[in-house]
Amino acid sequence: MRPVLPVFYYMDHFDEMLGFVETTYAGILDDAHRNFIATYRALSRDEQCLFVRMTNRRRRIFERKTLRYAEINDVDRALKGLRQMNLVRDIRAEDYADWLNLLRKDDLIRVAQNGEVMDIKKSWAKGKLVEQLLKKASYDRALTILDPDEYVVREQGEQVGFLLYLYFGKTFDDLKSFTLRDLGVVQTNGAQNFTARFTDADEARGAYHFHTMLDELKTGTHEAYDRAATALFEARERTGDYVQTLKGRAAHSIGRHFERQGRDDRAIGVYRHVPTSENNERLVRLLWKQGARDDVQALLERMIDDPFTDDELTFASDFYARRFHGQRIGACTSLLRKSRRLSIDEIHRGAPESGVMTNLKREGWRVYHAENVFWHVLFGLIFWEELFEKSKPSSSFDWLPQTLRDKTFYKCFEDSITHKLDAARQGKILPLILKTIASHWDKPNGIFGWNHVEIDEIRDFLENAPEAALSQMLNLLAQDYLALSDGFPDLVLVRDGEVMFSEIKAEGDAVRRHQLTRLRQLQSAGFNAEICRVEYRYDPDQVYAVVDIETTGQHRDIGRITEIAVVKMKDGKVIGEWQTLLNPECSIPAFITQLTGISNAMVKDAPLFAQVAEDLNVFLADAVFVAHNVQFDYGFIAAEYARLDYEFRMPKFCTCANMRKTYPGNESYSLAALCDRYRIDMENHHRAMSDARAASRLLNMINEKRQERLLAGAI
Repeated sequence: MRPVLPVFYYMDHFDEMLGFVETTYAGILDDAHRNFIATYRALSRDEQCLFVRMTNRRRRIFERKTLRYAEINDVDRALKGLRQMNLVRDIRAEDYADWLNLLRKDDLIRVAQNGEVMDIKKSWAKGKLVEQLLKKASYDRALTILDPDEYVVREQGEQVGFLLYLYFGKTFDDLKSFTLRDLGVVQTNGAQNFTARFTDADEARGAYHFHTMLDELKTGTHEAYDRAATALFEARERTGDYVQTLKGRAAHSIGRHFERQGRDDRAIGVYRHVPTSENNERLVRLLWKQGARDDVQALLERMIDDPFTDDELTFASDFYARRFHGQRIGACTSLLRKSRRLSIDEIHRGAPESGVMTNLKREGWRVYHAENVFWHVLFGLIFWEELFEKSKPSSSFDWLPQTLRDKTFYKCFEDSITHKLDAARQGKILPLILKTIASHWDKPNGIFGWNHVEIDEIRDFLENAPEAALSQMLNLLAQDYLALSDGFPDLVLVRDGEVMFSEIKAEGDAVRRHQLTRLRQLQSAGFNAEICRVEYRYDPDQVYAVVDIETTGQHRDIGRITEIAVVKMKDGKVIGEWQTLLNPECSIPAFITQLTGISNAMVKDAPLFAQVAEDLNVFLADAVFVAHNVQFDYGFIAAEYARLDYEFRMPKFCTCANMRKTYPGNESYSLAALCDRYRIDMENHHRAMSDARAASRLLNMINEKRQERLLAGAI
């Protein structure tokens, strides 16, 4: 049952927020903020409750009759008090657009009809009605149709918004985060001690200014972009990497909008005004489009000599080579063309990494999923003390340390970071990682999930990786974690003292620039890093695990498995079988017993799934999961593993779907019907091993057709 919030819930949390901000940000609040807090505290309880309720409803204008709350004794008297303290006011002409957006559609149509706006249709969406009324029905005309006294406008939105921003670090107009926390929807960090996210008033106001601008741009209106562009040029210069990052994001969004409108000169002005890596790229492209060759060359040379980021250096070097040195293809395309090719079975279409992993393991590599998670885990485990013990969060809702957001992490902890980088360079970092795991296992954090921490994988990597290369990559992460938050290669390979990173690209996949940058960073640090291009074919050495299960019901959320059988196949031959009954820990319905022959007595002393999970996982390793209606069997087994907090993940192949594709025209594609049609023996239908063996025969039929197509040149 959903919890019932206390009567004065929102007011109490608003007071909590005010007290926290007053204490933590005393040096940042100005007279206007202090005056608002004093004014609010001078209100009666009813007045405070009403103001907070209005604040929590994400709007400025309210219809008086909707302001009815059980904890407020006299709403009209409370409104009068708020009016006297200048916290609410009457509607004015500047509120017209917001007022129309508040009105119900019937009221908008009434305003249009009585305002003699003839070219409207009742079927129009509300947004279109508002747009037409703003053009053709004046505010004064609307006042003769609707009663403005029935509406009030909340004031002090700017002051409240800034206070909430200091607390949450995001632009909120309400207290929704408190509600989500207390209803158990959102988890908080559990910290007791906090530190200010801003220590400089100018930086705090600058960050709030540009965050608010970004929020306004989300409306997508031309007017919003024009207002933001004007504000961007009029805004005084502000310091701080975090503010500059937000300013750059706003400028990029504004410039792209002007490009879409065909206003390239305006976009160029915006990009020049706020030079960032992304904006410089757009500026180069627009100037080249206009034929400003000399300007482009000068800008590219400046970007190459003093790039903001490695991504910018990659773009500038590539563009310069192609436009001024006659290079015909880009660096990403060139790297993709030169990459290693690896053939895998076409059964892995849609999940090529699994096929690549299988083939590389045959070559003697130990292969692990890496991508971004692997580096996040290493970074978080190695620098846990600096990230989560020495860096206090700014509120209970913060997960990512502010030092990573504002790029001050390395500066704040340079001595201890340098010490750990030296330990990594000397091959002495594993004990620190193991100590972190032992001391902090399962503690929530904003860097990685503990389900991704594989100790054997980490140990294997560290024992074989070049120490100096590891130290260099950790140094890059410590210098600018967010810039390296993604783009790392898919797999890490370990063999005989060698480590390699591999980015997997299937047919039609392109190399993204940030992926190219990560590959170059890894290579520059001293790692082997490659792109592996996948080609699909039929692979006779592919191993298949043909699975069938019996269950207590049809839905994996409520049904449980009573029997599992697996037939392992390679090149059309059976290379192993695995079977067990399972105790489902619930009663088997009578009709299921009648269907399968499996009774409660038969499974009473059978093992639980948890007792066979490891053996099953080992038997299934490096195979393709095959079943007739594979989603059913796979879903049940994945659900059983999920109950053990284990993520079950295998490539899948459905004999039912592929029989439809390979042998069309059958009336039914049920397992029994296909076995009857193609004379496949079924010793005991609806028992797991019998059905798994039958499905393995269907798999062989499908693979024979695939081989024929290969010989015919279709694959």
